[in-house]
Amino acid sequence: MPEAERDTPCGLHLFWDEAVTAYDFGPGHPMDPTRLALTMRLVEALGLDAGPGVTVRSAPAAGESTLRLVHTREYVEAVKHAAAHPEQSDPRHGLGTDDNWSFPAVHSASALIAGQSVAAAEAVWRGETPHAVNFAGGLHHAMPGKASGFCIYNDPALAIARLLELGAERVAYVDVDVHHGDGVQEAFWNDPRVLTVSLHEHPATLFPQTGWPTETGGPDAPGSAANLPLPAGTGDAGWLRAFHALVPELLAAFRPQVLVTQHGADTHLEDPLAHLAVTVDAQRLIAEELHELAHRHAGGRWVATGGGGYAVVDVVPRSWTHLVATAAGRPVDPATETPEAWRAEVYHRTRRPAPLRMTDGARPAWRDFDSGYDPADRLDQAILASRRAVFPHHGLLA
Repeated sequence: MPEAERDTPCGLHLFWDEAVTAYDFGPGHPMDPTRLALTMRLVEALGLDAGPGVTVRSAPAAGESTLRLVHTREYVEAVKHAAAHPEQSDPRHGLGTDDNWSFPAVHSASALIAGQSVAAAEAVWRGETPHAVNFAGGLHHAMPGKASGFCIYNDPALAIARLLELGAERVAYVDVDVHHGDGVQEAFWNDPRVLTVSLHEHPATLFPQTGWPTETGGPDAPGSAANLPLPAGTGDAGWLRAFHALVPELLAAFRPQVLVTQHGADTHLEDPLAHLAVTVDAQRLIAEELHELAHRHAGGRWVATGGGGYAVVDVVPRSWTHLVATAAGRPVDPATETPEAWRAEVYHRTRRPAPLRMTDGARPAWRDFDSGYDPADRLDQAILASRRAVFPHHGLLA
């Protein structure tokens, strides 16, 4: 998108229902729904929900026929049983485990989040809006028959499956969560209509221990998966370098009709569950780049979700508010002070001070990979391994 058009309002459907905060594993679990409420309150405090072209919508919970676009009947029944009888959860389906505690709303809240992402995909595909955001979504680890990594139903995969059902022939999924987008990759591993791209911390140091460069798709879909595992400690410059070395060329070659993205905020240097060192400022730049790539390669059709992120006060609300602002075509100046009313809300809910500005004070810059690389550098080794594994399948030079 040309520089002059970056501040032009875009059509955006922001999917939100206060009931998604019932996705609550309980006290002490890292997946604290407070992060969702604080994000929406920050969006509102900055007036983004009332901006030109922005519609705040809710959608019904995904029904069983929708859930079964990705998940097995047995698994859906197991989730419903876990909701009714949390003490009888079935660990064979990943329920009642250390990561995925059972709770009474485990089915209803999960299905509601899934319903928002599916409705977002439908709205974009049908031309009701060019962009749609469900930051409560992005639960990318759930498998067809098993909960995993705090994820019960895989809403990004369900959104993609619905797009295919509606007639989409090429859907690209880009996942920048610190964890590998394993559940979405699994759902479309052998489907040439879907390109899944994941940048994540190296599987040797982080759950789910998948996402190696050699994972490039099934026998009927070679090159349909692309994975770039990043060394622990990678910061803004390396993260942005890796993204630009892989994603733009793949999207240009694949020519998606829709871009679906996952924006886990757990790449941040303050996230307690991972080991990258990215700032909110770099996360904002990636959102802006994906917005531009959607316009460049997918006719502007963009469905964006949230994902992980466990720095509940300091990181997630600002990161996803920047995502909403970007999708609305009304980017927030990083120097903007967070509104006093929002800071008061943060303290009321958490008894913690809120960040004072929409920036971490970083000014991220990176060196383009095509200008040269260092074969002894671990990051460049990772980039090169990923390009060599997947680029030839798309007629690209590694």
